[in-house]
Amino acid sequence: MKKEYLGELEELILLMVIMLKDEAYGLAVRNALKEHANRSMAIGAVHATINRLEKKGLLKSRLGGATELRGGRSKRLLRLTNSGLQMLEKSRDLKVSLWMKIPELSLNSF
Repeated sequence: MKKEYLGELEELILLMVIMLKDEAYGLAVRNALKEHANRSMAIGAVHATINRLEKKGLLKSRLGGATELRGGRSKRLLRLTNSGLQMLEKSRDLKVSLWMKIPELSLNSF
């Protein structure tokens, strides 16, 4: 079985989906990345990463209702899967564990 790892952008997008809750879709994720992580990205790069996360089973999507504001197009609404949450927790735990192994850089030393 192949081990899966999260890249930084994948991790950020998963976190934005959790943060946005029921309003998580491509453009909202892109805007949240800019606002909260100071990351400017082309919408195509966001969608490519979302597609990759879906293939990994970490995200699921469904089409929301079409609106006049969007010219009759539907939003592709996103939600984290249980596997996605587990992957985020593993990533967080690993990073915290590594930070704690460097006493001069740990949060407790500041």
